[in-house]
Amino acid sequence: MRVSQTNLAGDLLLHLGQPSDGPLHERVKRALRSAIRDGRIEVGTALPPSRQLAADLGCSRWTVTEAYSQLVAEGYLEAKTGSATRVRWSNNPDADARHPAQRDAPPARFDLAPGLPDLRAFPRRQWADAVRGQVTTAAFTEFGYPPPGGHVRLRRLLAANLGRSRGVVAGPQDVTVCTSVTDGVRRVCHALRAEGITAVGCEEPGWTRLREVIRAAGLEPVPLRTDSGGLRTEDLARHPGLRAVLTAPAHQFPLGTVLAPERRAALLHWARQADGVVLEDDYDAEFRYDRRPVAAVQGMDPSRVILFKSLSKTLSPALGIGWIVAPPRWSHHLHRTDQTATQPAPLDQLAFAALLESGAYDRHLRACRRRYRNRRDALVQALAQQLPTAPVSGIAAGLHLILRLPATVDTQAVVAAAASRSLRVADLADYHATGDHADHGLVLGYGNLADSAVTEAVRHLHEAIQYSR
Repeated sequence: MRVSQTNLAGDLLLHLGQPSDGPLHERVKRALRSAIRDGRIEVGTALPPSRQLAADLGCSRWTVTEAYSQLVAEGYLEAKTGSATRVRWSNNPDADARHPAQRDAPPARFDLAPGLPDLRAFPRRQWADAVRGQVTTAAFTEFGYPPPGGHVRLRRLLAANLGRSRGVVAGPQDVTVCTSVTDGVRRVCHALRAEGITAVGCEEPGWTRLREVIRAAGLEPVPLRTDSGGLRTEDLARHPGLRAVLTAPAHQFPLGTVLAPERRAALLHWARQADGVVLEDDYDAEFRYDRRPVAAVQGMDPSRVILFKSLSKTLSPALGIGWIVAPPRWSHHLHRTDQTATQPAPLDQLAFAALLESGAYDRHLRACRRRYRNRRDALVQALAQQLPTAPVSGIAAGLHLILRLPATVDTQAVVAAAASRSLRVADLADYHATGDHADHGLVLGYGNLADSAVTEAVRHLHEAIQYSR
């Protein structure tokens, strides 16, 4: 018996079965997965927006976003900021050739989506010189496989750099080189699971991709609320079995807050009492414009904190270089059990080490701080002039801010209207794991926005908002 159904991709009906078959989000997931496997939904097909499908089903939006996110993690769907959620899986190897919609869309003219640094500012010459220098001078032994944990030279330089810039307490033996923060979290989650930890507390709202990685590793992501003081550490008492928490204390994404001093202390107290571990995503902590950045929590208790960082927000995600700073207990586990894990190319590790050693990386960061501070100021000024009733929130830091919109504005419609104007923006609600929130607005990234395009980008955003009212 079909309890509920909805039109999907034309005349396709989605059969959800009986309430006794399980939670609604699980039934939605199974029905979509079955339709994709059977070929009833083809590669490249755009699924309905979560709000629309939730309205059709008469359920909460969280039910649909949870089903979508699980299918993204399983590889059946793909979700791109500012674009529809589309089917990516097919058992037909020729499907991609037959469905142009599945191919990557051209880049937007105005990039206000979060997640990228200024790709125009990538230090091409310095990077090319560093790679060339390693190719011509490195010993022949450097052309083999890197040791577990990454190249010793890079680990030594990272430990020293993090100690100076972020207050991290670590030696080379505590650093593990990986390909990204996502990769690092995945590796650590497998280590946590091997130690009997079954769940990870996650900031709510927070990076959707990291929740997906945690779930794909077989752990349960547990939403923990955030407010103007960052993670609400008092809520940890509601989860007595929890022993791991993922947080971005220096600059929370997406709300742009800093973990309050008393909560930093409370978080470490909880970790000691619960025999737990704090997973610290250092995100874009280098970029603070109103004062010096706060030091990493890791330096307050290196035995209870695992820190994650990468070059994706400082140089480019295309380099595929990140690192994990972990206590010996966890570093030994990572090196022992993850021998086959993918590492950045040894020559790239050595090239980055050369940038660290020469000071070129620090000079790049200083130049980026000036550029991003000026760009943020210009963006805030343009928003105040063209959208005076929409307040901006988030500290003066990082690569994004929040634009608060009235509840009468359909934020998903704004995202779609902006995309039609070649403008990428993100819906704040998309970063929530539950439907129990009052957040309403857009997450605007300015890292990859050209300085000369700020005013015009805001003008297009104003038009998109007016169109969506």
